[in-house]
Amino acid sequence: MEIITKAARMRIVSGKLWAEERPIGFVPTMGALHEGHLSMVREARRMADAVIVSIFVNPTQFRSEKEFDRFPRDLARDADLLAPFGVDYIFAPSAEEMYPPGFASYIEVEGLSDKLEGLSRPGYFRGVATALTILFNTVHPKFVFLGQRDAQQTVIVKKLVRDLNMPVEIVVLPIARETDGLACASRNRNLSPEERLAAPVLYRALRLAEEIFSHGERSAARILKAMRKEIEQVPLAHIDYLAITDTEHLDPLDDLTDQNSLVSVAAYFGKNRLIDNVILSDEKVKSKGGRLKLG
Repeated sequence: MEIITKAARMRIVSGKLWAEERPIGFVPTMGALHEGHLSMVREARRMADAVIVSIFVNPTQFRSEKEFDRFPRDLARDADLLAPFGVDYIFAPSAEEMYPPGFASYIEVEGLSDKLEGLSRPGYFRGVATALTILFNTVHPKFVFLGQRDAQQTVIVKKLVRDLNMPVEIVVLPIARETDGLACASRNRNLSPEERLAAPVLYRALRLAEEIFSHGERSAARILKAMRKEIEQVPLAHIDYLAITDTEHLDPLDDLTDQNSLVSVAAYFGKNRLIDNVILSDEKVKSKGGRLKLG
């Protein structure tokens, strides 16, 4: 397993892999790897002949230098975690390598980036879309693996790939969870012991939504009201937003009859902001294979 830090070297390697007819499975990450990332690596190993994982903490995705500095980083630990999975290359560029002096070109997916997370974090998805476009153009993957925990991001990236006619297939994997239901996330390690005990309330609220829906409730307002009541029982949880939207345009829904719907939650636990989601699907619109579609 080679760690590559230069884009020029990465392009040479990816070109060689394609010349050898070894399609690339690519897992883009910001490091601080956890089971969610590793599940994507395992699927990449199954589907592709070569596996590349990027580790790049993207400064354009953070609201402040303080938030950027707080994000956990440990490249050596991440490399040790990836070694047993047959990863061929780690691409770990610096910010200067990704955004050289004079950089002035940005990607924005309109109509999707200013909702949900985009309302709370203006400019966030411009940073995501720009960084991923650079990575795709450098790595030249056939498959890109993303996680459902970042549901809005997967919808945006799928739209980006379609609109710009990129020869990339986006593969979305289910949310990996801790034993108590908390969605695996790099930021979880910043939680205090008390915050860590409180955080699974997000999953409990989402399970409550699923339960209410399974018993026939189709009013988004009533489901959201029940979720809010559940979360507000935990004093350390401070809701940023709760929303139920469609799974393609991310527009708010009122009636969930004959719909696939995305239930999203974001909340603060101290300084740490966590997100989670589930997809509710009416029987009439479930796919034959049972897989729920985002984007």
